[in-house]
Amino acid sequence: MTYDKSADAIAALSPEEYRVTQENGTERPFTGKYNDSKELGIYVDIVSGEPLFASTDKFDSGCGWPSFTKPIEPAHVNELRDTTHGMIRTEVRSTHGDSHLGHVFPDGPRDRGGLRYCINSASLRFIHRDDMEAEGYGKYLDQVEEVTQ
Repeated sequence: MTYDKSADAIAALSPEEYRVTQENGTERPFTGKYNDSKELGIYVDIVSGEPLFASTDKFDSGCGWPSFTKPIEPAHVNELRDTTHGMIRTEVRSTHGDSHLGHVFPDGPRDRGGLRYCINSASLRFIHRDDMEAEGYGKYLDQVEEVTQ
């Protein structure tokens, strides 16, 4: 599967998705469609389709944006120094789509690596576990298996 940023994909974005992914915007806290989602599956770049995060690595940080402990595929996430707004932060961008995703902070769950990838819902498309094989993401199914106790 190839993950490309195409003019068609950019043209299909809503104004909010465009503002976030192409203009480094941030959605308002607690407004994103995936903030409270608990469904099993993966989150992919809305522009390129490259796999970014698994639902099993998602946690409720209370910050107002979907939060993840790690990328599903580290090579698909670039981390860049961001000095905008008078702060020093680490911006997270998709590798192939070059979409602005959000930021990563060192205040995540200690027992899961200590990182919090704070990601805008507007930069993501969710692929439900039941649809992953059909949409070409079958190799990631083992990362979204239900945990049974």
